[in-house]
Amino acid sequence: MNKPILSRYRVDNVPFILQPIFYFYGYGVGALLLIILFILRVTIKVKISGHEKLRKNSNHIFCLWHSFVPLALISATPLIPIVLDGLPQVWMQHPNWYMKPIHVLLRLMGVKKLIMGSTGHSGRKAAEQLIEHLRTGYSTVLNPDGPQGPAFTLKKGILHMSLQSHVPIIAMQFKVSKFLELGTWDRKKLAYPFSTIEIKFGEPIQVTNNNFDYAYDLIVQAIG
Repeated sequence: MNKPILSRYRVDNVPFILQPIFYFYGYGVGALLLIILFILRVTIKVKISGHEKLRKNSNHIFCLWHSFVPLALISATPLIPIVLDGLPQVWMQHPNWYMKPIHVLLRLMGVKKLIMGSTGHSGRKAAEQLIEHLRTGYSTVLNPDGPQGPAFTLKKGILHMSLQSHVPIIAMQFKVSKFLELGTWDRKKLAYPFSTIEIKFGEPIQVTNNNFDYAYDLIVQAIG
């Protein structure tokens, strides 16, 4: 059975004849998304607490539920590293062609390295590459209930990444005063203009062989 057109092509194998349209779509929509985020950021108040908990001279694995990705992007406009720990960022991203605008947006917002892969799409290989970058000092942001859910259910992949890279996990909680909740699997939340977004950083959680199950419970509690 042939794959549906939406899953047939990745960002790295779009046919040559379609590439002009593909890149126009990717860079055009990506730039438009940044403009929209910038306008929203100007109208939205962002409060951050717990930033002092981040370890100095250390990189981190930041984690938040998939539902709060739009809130995180608004809060981090224009540059993601400034809001986090200031270190170079490496992110895993779904590789299908329609994700190109998001990839462009993330690069414009300061994500230095994108690794193409997710569950069912070379995810294991991508995770191994991510761990190697973490070992060299990169930080990352992960959605431990993504990319397809179930929502608000912590998958253990993030714990294995912390264990193998020796990089601590920082859970991020989000609250927003006025928002629209979409009917998607992750109940994605979009902040209204002139609302307030609150971000809370949790304590660093370093996963080891001895505390694996306990760390799981700590992260579930910290991420809310």
